[in-house]
Amino acid sequence: MALTGNGTTIAFATSGFSANVYSIGGTTQTRDSLETSHLGTSGVKEFMPDALIDGGESEIEFEWNPSFSTFPPINAAAETITITFPLASGQSTNATLAGTGFLTSATSGSAVNGEIMRGSATIKWDGLTGPTYTAGS
Repeated sequence: MALTGNGTTIAFATSGFSANVYSIGGTTQTRDSLETSHLGTSGVKEFMPDALIDGGESEIEFEWNPSFSTFPPINAAAETITITFPLASGQSTNATLAGTGFLTSATSGSAVNGEIMRGSATIKWDGLTGPTYTAGS
């Protein structure tokens, strides 16, 4: 059964940053390939997968509120960040994506006539803890 993103939340454990979130982008993890070609190789280069993956990044878009008590924590140390997804039908436990990470960019809200001010930030998962996806049940 397909779900909408409504009900998804994000929590920053140490900085306490909180806002009305409009979108949380997916996390793309990558793994490099290491060339193993040697002088005896012919025809096609040979590769093997790197043992390590890059935990990736996630983009968030949120309502910019000039009354924020905690602005996007661009200068904060890495902290535990947890994305909690909505419950699917028949589930009693939410799926989560959690790990340690930090912001690599934070953009304040743009002031445009007739539009809600929205800011954005990029989370870099640091790989020290996760990110780990836990399925709902």
